[in-house]
Amino acid sequence: MNINSLKFKELTIEHICKPSLKHSYISVNHAKITLKTPQVSKKYIEQLLLDKESWIRKQLTKLEEKENTKINLEDEILLFGEILSIDSDEAEVLRDYLKKLKTENRDNILHCYDRFYKQYAQNYLTMRIEHFAKIMGLKYSELKFRKMKSQWGSCSSKGRITLNTELIKVKKKYIDYVVVHELAHLVHMNHSSKFHALVESYLRDSTNIRKEMRYINLSSFQNN
Repeated sequence: MNINSLKFKELTIEHICKPSLKHSYISVNHAKITLKTPQVSKKYIEQLLLDKESWIRKQLTKLEEKENTKINLEDEILLFGEILSIDSDEAEVLRDYLKKLKTENRDNILHCYDRFYKQYAQNYLTMRIEHFAKIMGLKYSELKFRKMKSQWGSCSSKGRITLNTELIKVKKKYIDYVVVHELAHLVHMNHSSKFHALVESYLRDSTNIRKEMRYINLSSFQNN
């Protein structure tokens, strides 16, 4: 049996070559990708990983989502895909909201969290959309923010962009993807090849990011 590490795009994979095996196997546990094969060629491995890439990324996203979206109310916050202490500088506004509560029940605490996330989202998302609108040479008619259950954002035919305040809980690369995605709809109100090419021209690796985001369940961020 031979064990070595190999690179597949930006992923690191542990390859276990065991001649006695009849088939090849891929597993993803605790963000570790393991590939077990009999004696095969490098070309075979590359093709196998390409064929299974979507599945691998789906498993990685599921694991990351499971580990990084559950917080302890009044102890932690979820920002940019990371759990931070409520004592952190980022949570100062939330601490103020919680201190002013007259009745500390779950509904009131969740309301404070929602207010905090909405304010944080408005500040950060406005900054990111203004940044990309400038470099893309595009203008939107209106920018709105709303907590949504089924979509990250939208762009109307009148140039009105709406962004989900829950975006503030995911990684910054996902936020930028949604921002560029909605801005690109100002040019192409569809998901044609020209649309995706426009997104890719301003955001590297947008294809992989889009695939990863398909497996992020918005409902998992509710009440966090």
